[in-house]
Amino acid sequence: MIRVSTKFSRPAPAPVERLGAYSSATIHEAQGRLGALDSAVKPVDHRMSVCGPAFTVQCAPRDNLMLQTAIAYARPGDVIVVSAGDYPEAGSFGDVLANACQAKGIAGLVTDTGVRDTEDLRALGLPVFSRSVSIKGTVKETVGPMCEPVTVGGQLVRPGDVIRGDADGVVVVRREDAAEAAVASQERVEAEEGYISACRAGKTVIDMCNLAPLLAAKGLAIDEE
Repeated sequence: MIRVSTKFSRPAPAPVERLGAYSSATIHEAQGRLGALDSAVKPVDHRMSVCGPAFTVQCAPRDNLMLQTAIAYARPGDVIVVSAGDYPEAGSFGDVLANACQAKGIAGLVTDTGVRDTEDLRALGLPVFSRSVSIKGTVKETVGPMCEPVTVGGQLVRPGDVIRGDADGVVVVRREDAAEAAVASQERVEAEEGYISACRAGKTVIDMCNLAPLLAAKGLAIDEE
């Protein structure tokens, strides 16, 4: 018998909500360029956006038995994160399972395998991030871990870590770092707003980023007109 537990610590709601206000790229940069899933993992609709604690599950390639199990046990607000061998040739999630997620209040799904029924997924609006789109069906044969650390898109994701996904991709924030990452993200936003204002005021990016010494050190000489 394989026994799994669905008990794990979720982050406090406040920092999760704050992180949801920042882009995946901003959070990635703000936490030291950490946590970005492989660029192949993208939303099925660029308007999709999600932020919530990870409910992790391990599936065998072309097998969605444990994904269906995870949907049954995830809580409202959770983001189901599926590690399925980084296998693109399987449509392991579609309109039926998406409706099941939405009915339970699940915030979204991130998977390193394929999904299908993408027109229905877009119409439903459940945020779905996948490695691929594939019409190929799956089996229901293999049981495996749930609510244990998994590797998805080259990143370790633990149950309760914060998942932030948007048009550009997906980033993971360790649950104990959520509050600090939110503060750092706000600081980065404010810094970037300053750069944009300076650009509009006539400064160059060389001026703003103090690139002249670096370019000179690398031997670049520019003859101006």
